[in-house]
Amino acid sequence: MELGLYLQRMGYRGSLQPTLEALRSLHIQHLEALPFENLDVLGHRPIVLDEEAFFDKLVRGNRGGLRHELNGLFAALLRTLGFQVTYLSARVSAAGEWPTAPEFDHLVLEVALEERWLVDVGFGDSFDEPLPLVAGRWPTAGRMFVLERRGEEWGLAREEPDGTCPWLYAFSRVPRRLEDFAERCQYHQSSPDSSLGWELLCTRKTPRGRVTLQGDRLILTEGGQRMERVLGVTEEREQLLLSHFGIPPGTLGSR
Repeated sequence: MELGLYLQRMGYRGSLQPTLEALRSLHIQHLEALPFENLDVLGHRPIVLDEEAFFDKLVRGNRGGLRHELNGLFAALLRTLGFQVTYLSARVSAAGEWPTAPEFDHLVLEVALEERWLVDVGFGDSFDEPLPLVAGRWPTAGRMFVLERRGEEWGLAREEPDGTCPWLYAFSRVPRRLEDFAERCQYHQSSPDSSLGWELLCTRKTPRGRVTLQGDRLILTEGGQRMERVLGVTEEREQLLLSHFGIPPGTLGSR
C-alpha cells in the first residue's frame, strides 16, 4: 500500500500511531473524503474483493465504493498503521425492523485497543466516530446510536428526532475473511432485487452535514437544514459528481 497516497486522498495530516485518538480522526476524515457510491453497479463494471483493487479504484481512481470496498480498504489502512482489525459480517435492516437479510450483506470492522470498537466507514449516513462495543446508548456528532446484544448477535440502531429508533443492521463478532463476502457482494451487483441497482446513489459526510446525489435529486444537509433540488440532464450529474465528490467525468457511463 502506498500509504502517503492514501493519506493524501483523505487529506489526513494527523497522528499515525495506533491510538483511539488517531482512529477517531481517521474515521471522520475517511467519511468526508471517500463517498459511498454505486456507479460501478449501474455501469455493469465488476467489483473485485481485493485490497489492491480497492486501492486502485478508491485512491488512485479518486472514487468511492460500496460497503465492502470502503471498509475493506479502511481495514487495510488500519492494519498498515499497526491497528488490530477483524472483519465482521452484518445483516442490513429493511424498513428499520430487526434484520432478516443473509449473512455477509455488509462488512463492518472490530478494532481492538484497550477496549473493542465498532468501526464502519461504508454505510452512508451512520455514526461519525467509532462506537465502543458495549451495549448502551452512544452519542456521536449530535446524534444517538444504540447497541443491543441479542444472543450471539449485536444490533445497531439510530435514535431519530421523532422518537423512533430503527435498526440499521445486526452483526456477529465471529471473525471473517474478505473472500467470505464475495457471494453477497456479487448479489448486490447483479440481482434485480438489490436496492443498489435501482438508481444512482453517491453520498458523503461533510464537516457540517452531508451531500447526496440520489436519482434525479441533489440533497444538501447543513446545520440541520435540508435543501433538495431536482436535476436536469445527465451532464449535470457528471458535473455534480466531480464538484461534490471528486469523481472523474465519464464514470457514469457503461463499460
